[in-house]
Amino acid sequence: MAKKAKKQQQSGGTPATVALTAAGVGYTVHSYDHDPSHPSYGEEAAEAMGVSPDRVFKTLVADVDGALTVAVVPVAGQLDLKALASAVGGKRAAMADPALAERTTGYVRGGISPLGQRKRLPTVIDASASAHETICVSAGRRGLEVELSPDDLANLTDAVLAPIGRA
Repeated sequence: MAKKAKKQQQSGGTPATVALTAAGVGYTVHSYDHDPSHPSYGEEAAEAMGVSPDRVFKTLVADVDGALTVAVVPVAGQLDLKALASAVGGKRAAMADPALAERTTGYVRGGISPLGQRKRLPTVIDASASAHETICVSAGRRGLEVELSPDDLANLTDAVLAPIGRA
């Protein structure tokens, strides 16, 4: 059963929403009651918000040739590590150690946002994002998503758009 998501404009709260507000970017915050037993944070978010999973993107942290890199891909798919490495001019990519990803970004797993990270990391957004007027990404904690245009997300994170997701 899908949970009812609350929509609201927010001008503070998490480092992600603070960064959006400071940049003067339009966004909408969606909050919902997170269920710790749900098998997928992203799919839970899509269900709770009543949004198609191809518009909800998860933030993953990978190690590309020794450098942490952020990948933003649809929750319904998977990250193609080879494509991610290629997108940033690397040779090999592997998922980063979760504890290192949390320390570096300042967020907890399942709530890592591509915005407002403690240390700015190279970011790649799956090219499918450009097919949507708006997409949703984590706002910095479980149960909180932010909806914004893919162009604004790319501009704020200095991201590259590349086909890094796969079904």
